[in-house]
Amino acid sequence: MFTAYVLIICSNSTIVCLVWFHQNLHEPMYIFIAALLLNSLLFSTVIYPKLLIDFLSEKQVISYSVCLFQGFLYHSLGGSEFLLLAVMSYDRYVSICKPLKYPTIMTNTTVSILLILAWLLPACQIAVPAVLNANKKLCNFTYKGIICKSTVYKLHCVSSSAQSLYGVVILFNVAFLPVLFILFTYTRILIVSYQSSREVRRKAAQTCLPHLLVLISFSCLCAYNVITLRAESNFPKTVRFIMMLQVVLYHPLLIQSYMD
Repeated sequence: MFTAYVLIICSNSTIVCLVWFHQNLHEPMYIFIAALLLNSLLFSTVIYPKLLIDFLSEKQVISYSVCLFQGFLYHSLGGSEFLLLAVMSYDRYVSICKPLKYPTIMTNTTVSILLILAWLLPACQIAVPAVLNANKKLCNFTYKGIICKSTVYKLHCVSSSAQSLYGVVILFNVAFLPVLFILFTYTRILIVSYQSSREVRRKAAQTCLPHLLVLISFSCLCAYNVITLRAESNFPKTVRFIMMLQVVLYHPLLIQSYMD
């Protein structure tokens, strides 16, 4: 597990540095790939160090404030993952469906704005419940999860229906809407590619298929998290650990391998 994490750091960092230092790679597609790999690296780093400490310790202990911060980073970077995938789908849509307008639409300013929004929007929305719950009273001090997520709010003495509703709104904004947008753009790409030449269809398949595989992978992991949270399912700890390994190891490596 440690070897895989080192591999994630080395491979993702190498690609990010290559895009950063090579001027010929300063194109929207490569910049978005580098941003996705960087986000995946940060996402794994939020999870892995604490996971390793817990694995090597006889007793797993974490303060409530640190747990809230870890949960904030976990959900914020997870939301950014969906938004970055949506940004990449828009880039591919413009490139394939509107090739003549691509240089004027995907300018450096546009790319910068899209990247900032992809990281800023989830962080601002998820920061609200994290700040509001910082001083709430706890009645349960045993957290059953592998890492801190929104399930930490079940430790509170009083549950909040408003907070649960706000969580649904955040899920809709940072996950459901981006997925709908991605499906829309790829439907348009599929239609245009079908009506175009073989070369256009080949280009669409090469650039879009890896993107869709990453989307399906991450969507399945997020669906698992939502189901366990909303249905209040008490999965065995072994199952939760295996699913967490999917996030820590499999998903970042999948992004790196298909975006290489």
